[in-house]
Amino acid sequence: MESPLASNQRKPLIIAGICLGIGLGGFFDGIVLHQILQWHHMLSNVKPLTNRSNIDLNVLADGFFHVFDYVMTIVGVVLLWKVAKRDDVFWSSKTFFGSVLIGIGLFDFVEGLIDHQLLGVHHVKPGANEFAWDMGFLALGLSLILFGWIIQRTTNLEQNTSK
Repeated sequence: MESPLASNQRKPLIIAGICLGIGLGGFFDGIVLHQILQWHHMLSNVKPLTNRSNIDLNVLADGFFHVFDYVMTIVGVVLLWKVAKRDDVFWSSKTFFGSVLIGIGLFDFVEGLIDHQLLGVHHVKPGANEFAWDMGFLALGLSLILFGWIIQRTTNLEQNTSK
């Protein structure tokens, strides 16, 4: 079991990694699914791309979505910068990258749950197998959270056995 002191020494790095992961997860979603593959846009289920007004609204909503991604990425970088200047923080690549994966997974799961399921403003890939794509996205998010946690856990075990 991890000691409270070790937990406190890792917490700032974990928070920085999660914030950075949320921003990077959002950028991946926006760049790959919205722009490159063009599977959906932020409001494409409620305002289909059938006329210029709807296209403009979806592009604007995608822009606000990217602003959120940008802000979360900057917050993660600033927090990481602050962590790097601290001597009391246990620095570990596994802790950091595990936290980034948790952040990406959190983004996928929360965005998928809220936008795809609760609000229904868009789906991962509309049309045939729409529900399966949405469930796959949620499963991916949960898998990344679990995988990130496992990576962090190996850091905890290494940290405890090195004492």
